[in-house]
Amino acid sequence: MCRFTNWINCCLSRKATCGAWVLFLWGCCLSLVQAEEAKLSAAVKSIKKGDLEYHVKTLANDTFEGRQAGSRGGRAAGIYLVKEMEKHQMTPAGNDGYFQSFGPLCRNILGRFEGTDPQLKQEVIVIGAHYDHVGYGNQQNSFGPIGYIHNGADDNASGTAALLEVMEALAQHEVRTKRTLLFALWDSEENGLLGSKHWMSHPTISLSQIKLGFNLDMVGRLRDQKLEVLGVRTAPGLRAFASRQNTGNLDLFFNWELKDDSDHHSFFSRNIPVLMLHTGLHDDYHRPSDDPEKVNVEGMEQVTQYLFRLIVDAGDRPALPGFRRESLRETPNSQKLVETPLPPLPGRLGVAWRGLAAEGGFLVSGVAAGSAASKAGVRTGDRLLKFNGTELTDEQAFQRLVLHAPTASTLSVARAGQAEPLELPLELGGSPVRVGISWRIDNGEPGVVFLNRVIPLSPAADAQLQVGDRILSVASQPFADSETFLQLLATHTGPTPLEIERSGKILTTTLNLPATEEKSAE
Repeated sequence: MCRFTNWINCCLSRKATCGAWVLFLWGCCLSLVQAEEAKLSAAVKSIKKGDLEYHVKTLANDTFEGRQAGSRGGRAAGIYLVKEMEKHQMTPAGNDGYFQSFGPLCRNILGRFEGTDPQLKQEVIVIGAHYDHVGYGNQQNSFGPIGYIHNGADDNASGTAALLEVMEALAQHEVRTKRTLLFALWDSEENGLLGSKHWMSHPTISLSQIKLGFNLDMVGRLRDQKLEVLGVRTAPGLRAFASRQNTGNLDLFFNWELKDDSDHHSFFSRNIPVLMLHTGLHDDYHRPSDDPEKVNVEGMEQVTQYLFRLIVDAGDRPALPGFRRESLRETPNSQKLVETPLPPLPGRLGVAWRGLAAEGGFLVSGVAAGSAASKAGVRTGDRLLKFNGTELTDEQAFQRLVLHAPTASTLSVARAGQAEPLELPLELGGSPVRVGISWRIDNGEPGVVFLNRVIPLSPAADAQLQVGDRILSVASQPFADSETFLQLLATHTGPTPLEIERSGKILTTTLNLPATEEKSAE
């Protein structure tokens, strides 16, 4: 600190060299950042399918007899897992070393990596997965046939293996986050989340320290790149957080439903934000056929690398949002209501045509009652020649003209029995379309607008925006609310980059905004 102070004093007293010192310090900072990024990249790449496959095959081997909680095989699996934590020099975080015993011979397994920041290390990120399964199965926990070893390769050797690989990547590459990371391998999940519930009732840390929980349950059957991410509604902004770390090719499916069917619910019920990763159910679920050879290890590698990035980001952020109580009342029906698209807007002109007539112009085939065209006197059989002085030769060009036109417009038509074209004044319906979107805001996703309508042939449609897209920034500028978003759109013309989130992927598109006197988002 003294040397740094001396450098600053030197810069202030010797203005001639100030710029050099600033450049020197900036170079040092840049080198440190680059070194840290290289270390994180190396850690992510060290998570490999071969290692994940090894752990899955070990845990789902007949030797462990289906890892039923409290059984000989379940306890033997626990010993294997503790040895992995010891190998990575994790700090024991149970009541008895790494173990926390409960019930008849059941044991949670807990280890941690201490945070590096003097203040933030008091905050904890919990990363959990259950390691038990259903043993030989019975009428209550198996879809049969019972009496055979249920190895549970996907459920949940896959999630357990993912946690082991994240631990190893952190340890081998000496990656430490500002917050403390607590890894929890839960026992007796299959009996009703008993392990995580026991820890919540008898925690080895204060529950008030937990800022976010992760749950990995059945991540071994990735199909079509689709990964379910549950819990994004439990704290504001978790969807954008989850999306920004999806630098691979995963399609994230954000389900608002949070059932009490895995250990994330033990956190949720205690008002702790949580994210669960899951690759979906399948025909081998709770059957003896859930074996290692059916696990998609390439998909597991992608999911585990993604998990690693999420954990490090959560561990180093300056602040994490608190629990969002509205999530306790939200259901799939709530999601459906929020995400249902708006119906198409009525046409501004209200006329239909068959195409370009041989004599020129578009032959009118219908006029909507009460429309601008009807009020202006347009009739079926007329030929539309010009709109606001522009000759009509292309259908899409005509539609775009109508979208952007001012309310007071003119239409030139040819009519049978009339020697000269008629100039009809129009009062177009709606407002001129400058962007071509409708949206809504949601307190679960602050700083985001959710598109529920995109008008065909509008600048938004030309930019390939879609219903369901979330816009995160306009011309690299974030916004806090709908009003600020509107202001950003109003102050930009020409090619304007938009950052959007679509299916958990962060994309950039360019919106070509026209300069008009009448400005409307639609």
